[in-house]
Amino acid sequence: MKLNLIQTAILLSLIPTTATFAAGLDRSGQSISAFLQSGNYAEAGISVLDPDVQGTSSVKGFEGERISDMAEDYYFPTAAIKIQATDKISLGLLYDQPFGADSQYPADTKSFSDRGEGTAVEVKTNNITALIGYQPTENWNVYAGPVYQTVKANVSLRGAAYGALSGYDIKLKEEDAYGWLAGFAYSIPEIALKAAVTYRSEIKHEVETSESFAFGLLRPASTTTEVTTPQSVNLDLQTGIAQDTLAFANIRWVHWDQFAVTPDVLKAKSNNNLIDYSDDQWSATVGLGRKFNAKWSGTAAIGWDSGAGNPVTTLGPTDGYWSVGLGGQYSPAENYFIAGGVKYFWLGDAQAQTGGKVAGNFEDNTAIGYGMKIGYRF
Repeated sequence: MKLNLIQTAILLSLIPTTATFAAGLDRSGQSISAFLQSGNYAEAGISVLDPDVQGTSSVKGFEGERISDMAEDYYFPTAAIKIQATDKISLGLLYDQPFGADSQYPADTKSFSDRGEGTAVEVKTNNITALIGYQPTENWNVYAGPVYQTVKANVSLRGAAYGALSGYDIKLKEEDAYGWLAGFAYSIPEIALKAAVTYRSEIKHEVETSESFAFGLLRPASTTTEVTTPQSVNLDLQTGIAQDTLAFANIRWVHWDQFAVTPDVLKAKSNNNLIDYSDDQWSATVGLGRKFNAKWSGTAAIGWDSGAGNPVTTLGPTDGYWSVGLGGQYSPAENYFIAGGVKYFWLGDAQAQTGGKVAGNFEDNTAIGYGMKIGYRF
């Protein structure tokens, strides 16, 4: 059942490897699988998501108005390097974009547009995680390290759904802050068994903010907004179940139920949050990986995400998902591989609300994700 070094990376062949249309603002899944590879290892990858999110308006006076696709395509890169400095010490550096949002309502939807402009949101984050691991035996790995994170956002509210707030714009200037992670892993290489538990702390940002109303006709107000990205726990499992065959699973918890972004001026004028969520997110991916020959292997997986509460914000009107994915990996030599994959999502139906009132119903929506990755051992 023992697999060679490059085949122990088989889980990387399913891309996106974790949820890319997850609850709240979750995107990358914050995997540290690259750091848990044996020896010296580096990888780089990119994932692309193409969602189709449509619905109907519940806004008074516009009930039943059709809302065409309001979810923007997006992509995010990942990169990692891991060095086995000594028999007992390993070092790693990981890059990903863990949280984000990209939405643009059509300009011809009166419920969510005004003066030829549709409601829009763009949220971007970047993470750099530094890791040091200690391996007291060949089976155990205890690791921890700091996390550097940046966040920025632009949001425009337009249309009858927002009442007097139509014409509101907010810009959150890019700011950085620090958090940390810690975890441990256990492995038995002879049977390709690997289990890891990783905790990531919340990260609190104090973001310089510019808010304006009436389509910018009023002078923007400069304030500071607190944005705290959530703590999370990842559980990763894999084991050989037959010759050249692996079973794997990922379970993820993200603490969204106390998440809220509350700009000062918006709160004073409307007593509303800009974004908030009511439930924690749970997600799971399970699948099989199979080595076909010395150069080719593949994976198949199914996934589920609980969502972060329903009704949801109008800036991201879906509630969890089910998914299926297929991936392939080609290894021209023992020390490197090229992988690609595709994942199809059935997005959960959701009611979108603003100001405590349901503004739209979004049902029967889907998304498709693509990706590729290159891994190298040295």
